[in-house]
Amino acid sequence: MIIPPFLSKGDKIAIVSPAGTIAPEKIDFAKTTLQKLGFDAIVGKHAKSKHFQYAGTDKERTADFQNALNDKHIKAIFCARGGYGSARIIDMVDWSVLQSKPKWIVGYSDITAIHSTVNKLGIASIHGTMPVNYTQNKKDENLLKLLNVLMGTPIHYTFKKSNLCSINKLEAEITGGNLSVLYSIRGTKIDAKLKDKILFIEDLNEYLYHLDRMLMNFALGDIFSNIKGLIVGGMTDMKDNNDPYGQTAQEIIASHTHKHKIPVCFNFPSGHQEINMPFILGNNCKIETTGLSYTFRQNY
Repeated sequence: MIIPPFLSKGDKIAIVSPAGTIAPEKIDFAKTTLQKLGFDAIVGKHAKSKHFQYAGTDKERTADFQNALNDKHIKAIFCARGGYGSARIIDMVDWSVLQSKPKWIVGYSDITAIHSTVNKLGIASIHGTMPVNYTQNKKDENLLKLLNVLMGTPIHYTFKKSNLCSINKLEAEITGGNLSVLYSIRGTKIDAKLKDKILFIEDLNEYLYHLDRMLMNFALGDIFSNIKGLIVGGMTDMKDNNDPYGQTAQEIIASHTHKHKIPVCFNFPSGHQEINMPFILGNNCKIETTGLSYTFRQNY
């Protein structure tokens, strides 16, 4: 997997909106924030646009993304937010320019469709916070950690161990992202390559029965027979029906991993939650238990 060049202060970062519409003031705040932190932030022509629920038409969103890919001075592309729409522009983008001159693409949630495309091209990308999430807090840890990763700082996180965890020590390439998006691209040409990899999943606002439905799709598609392990991030604001499903999100996931004898850990600090730590998709990672905690490391 190709690791794009790391950034230095002063490098140019593009902010584009390949999916849902975002409040213009959030784009402005993100640009100002990145500039204050020492980077040359530029905003795509249509990043503040609105076309129903999208940040501009498919053509406009594609144009911004393509321009950011084509500009040799841009070292990283920050996707402004998720929502829905990234998959709609995949076939409209000329990805060959990224293959000839790799650069970092950053985002999560709906941006999983873009990550999967980029990783299948053999280029690593970053699952991390987006401009829609930037805060007024001068110590916005999610953003500061992201910028550190972009500048080549090795990743080392410690997080609490769940009693449903079963990983002792595991090392492999990590891939994945938002479970609903991974489920939606199953069987397509941008379907993630998961064999012998550690799969990361997170999700937001899903019904518990549908969480099981998505995991059953993975089970019936032999995904769980081929991965080395599963890392679970935030399963945030899960919903239940009037007739209770009978299990929590973690219990549903654990039932599948136990059945297929998959090493699994929960509580990874990434996803639709307050703590959304960045990590590199398509890069090797090492995770191991130390008492009541897990450590997660990536060195490039």
